[in-house]
Amino acid sequence: MPIKPVKEMVAAATAEIENISVADAQARMNDDDFVMVDIRDPRELDREGRIPGAMHAPRGMLEFWVDTASPYHKEIFASGKKLVFFCASAWRSALSVKTLQDMGLENAAQLEGGFGAWKKADAPIEKKD
Repeated sequence: MPIKPVKEMVAAATAEIENISVADAQARMNDDDFVMVDIRDPRELDREGRIPGAMHAPRGMLEFWVDTASPYHKEIFASGKKLVFFCASAWRSALSVKTLQDMGLENAAQLEGGFGAWKKADAPIEKKD
């Protein structure tokens, strides 16, 4: 039996989750109840830069940080704030948000187009010194 292509999985996840545009995310950057969550690899952050104020949560730790019963739980994920996850091109974030919603996290969304769309829109980026 052939494997299901990841492109199909991403499309299915994207159709089931909330997607927030770059413009909407920029408009809410100063909202204390709105948290951007960068799930890219640390090397990507160093190479490409970061969205100012975004929290870094490595993709491999998300489920553990969200689960309140996990010894690795991070309180921000139980805060009730709107959590907007992003990666480079909204593939990893689509799968991540779908998984987190399956876990019961209702306040999760993804940044439409990911960091690439943010960069293309000339939105603010912090570069590593």
